[in-house]
Amino acid sequence: MKNKILLGIVILLSLILIIMSLEVKKTYFDPLPTEEGEEVITIRLLDQSSNTITNIHLEDYIIGVVASEMPASFEIEALKAQAVATRSYALNKKESRKNLDYDLVVGVSDQAYSTNEKLLMRWGISFFTNYLKVREAVLSTKGEVLTYEGKVINAFYFSMSNGYTEKSSLVFSEQLPYLESVESKWDNSSLDNFEVQKTISKKEFCSLLEISCEPIEIQEINRSESNRVLNITINNKTWKGTEIRTILGLRSTDFDIDIKENNVEITTKGFGHGVGMSQYGANGMAKENKTYQEILTYYYKNTEISKI
Repeated sequence: MKNKILLGIVILLSLILIIMSLEVKKTYFDPLPTEEGEEVITIRLLDQSSNTITNIHLEDYIIGVVASEMPASFEIEALKAQAVATRSYALNKKESRKNLDYDLVVGVSDQAYSTNEKLLMRWGISFFTNYLKVREAVLSTKGEVLTYEGKVINAFYFSMSNGYTEKSSLVFSEQLPYLESVESKWDNSSLDNFEVQKTISKKEFCSLLEISCEPIEIQEINRSESNRVLNITINNKTWKGTEIRTILGLRSTDFDIDIKENNVEITTKGFGHGVGMSQYGANGMAKENKTYQEILTYYYKNTEISKI
């Protein structure tokens, strides 16, 4: 009896999704309309999984990125801030890659992106609500970008800080004056997964770092002003904090390593590289009734919001 009920529920949900899909295609899957005389900016989007390049309208691309990079449940002002940061990042890359065959790559090397079809599969019955919210955030900021001294900035962003953002020079070896360290008090222990502990065996730890296991000795740790690890020396071998994060698959470079009898426990705070706008910080600011303009100019110092 239970199996029949479950089967009935599955069939019903499938029918709902099919009906939704047909209805959505009529209204949501067409490119956004453009106004008369409006300059149409396209993005040459490289999908490395299929090695194909697709030309897509800028604002359609921004919707697909915002929907993929930030939870649709976030405050509307945070989503607007994300839209402007996303658009700025995209146009900055488009300018720097104008001599290449593509402008941006789908994925973490640039920005995550999902088509509406993929969003429908991911969101299911929440598609309409989520899509309209993200679409509103994008269209209400249409054509807006962040500029510094008249040029569109490289608007890095990430998920959650450890309480402070990080200077660009300490992560990407590029000193950008608008990407300085700022306090992000909205990123704190009240958030889920702000502090996360990862446990791996000593054998795996030593194998990944290619060091001797007996004994494991942490000899030196240098940290930035934001408490992220700049350099760490273990068994006379030195790495950058960013290298350790990649090798061990850590959530951030604010980490502490505790050597136990058989395991290594690593505790991290925050999530992401730490440069630019904290998405959870932006949501925290929005909850305090800050506008997207206030959010953006807080995280990206001495910038202006301009129209392209």
